[in-house]
Amino acid sequence: MREPALPAPLPSTMKFYPLILGVLAVWRITHLLQAEDGPWDLIVRLRRWAGNGFRGNLLDCFYCLSLWIAAPFAVWLGTGTAEKFLLWTALSGAAILLERITAATPQSTEPYWKEEDRDVLLRKEEK
Repeated sequence: MREPALPAPLPSTMKFYPLILGVLAVWRITHLLQAEDGPWDLIVRLRRWAGNGFRGNLLDCFYCLSLWIAAPFAVWLGTGTAEKFLLWTALSGAAILLERITAATPQSTEPYWKEEDRDVLLRKEEK
């Protein structure tokens, strides 16, 4: 009797170490360009040069910028087209998660429909 054939191994398996390095590098570069002054105020000057158009708006938005920064890392780390696309979004998503975790002001944990309840008058009017 013949044994069933085992599935073929995946053609390439991503190593954990380069993935972690990619995530950290995407977060670091994105954070530097979006939120820091940089050495000798170089990044501040870059943001001023970018102005208020597309480039300036890109440097203001961590989410948008992380997609652009993650793209070359995904091309470099990935082997196939599908893996590169998944890496692109995964690296950006991981950078966004790191940004939220390390943010100075924590995000609200209340649902948006309950946030407006915080501004209500706590005392009733006396008659």
